[in-house]
Amino acid sequence: MHIYDISVPIEPGMPTWPGDTPLELKRVEFIAKGANANVSRISSSVHLGTHVDAPIHFLEGGSGVQDLPLRVLNGRAYVVNLPKARVIDAETLENANIPPRTKRVLFKTRNSKYWAQKERKFQEDFTAVDASGAAWLVQKNMHLVGIDYLSIAPFGESREPHRILLGNEVVIVEGLDLSGVKQGRYMLHCLPLKLVGSDGAPARAILIGV
Repeated sequence: MHIYDISVPIEPGMPTWPGDTPLELKRVEFIAKGANANVSRISSSVHLGTHVDAPIHFLEGGSGVQDLPLRVLNGRAYVVNLPKARVIDAETLENANIPPRTKRVLFKTRNSKYWAQKERKFQEDFTAVDASGAAWLVQKNMHLVGIDYLSIAPFGESREPHRILLGNEVVIVEGLDLSGVKQGRYMLHCLPLKLVGSDGAPARAILIGV
């Protein structure tokens, strides 16, 4: 059994969405200074690194992270490699040869090189799913969709793809590091923090070879 850690390391200086609160991870109590234990404080956007989106992120009155179904966040998944895609639209997906009956799909794209190269600067031209691609995924009855950058939707065009997917109860996982993973079938385990009422939450995600 081989376990692939597809989570982005959470550390100061990591890329974050423009305008989001950047990560601050600070030690506030020190054994060396007489404290009983070392204790740290964290401050950041909930859409940090590898994370999930909840419906309320783009749907007023939608549910929060605590209601995302664990049965969807864990199970068989297919990683599809689209190294030449600049946008993942319906035509791209129609030609991607995603196996029938796939319910969880993770997109490995040219974005993965950013994680492999430890790129700290936010990249606006990342590959993402447009509205036609989102509609295609809903039509194919996908339960979960993941992408190897900080948004499932293109920069500056985020609303409609998110609304299509979240409005049809498709779980979105963003910020995956798929640089060390080949195309194929895996078991996905993705466990976001249970932040009640939150529109997103950081997650630890792994793939297990099957």
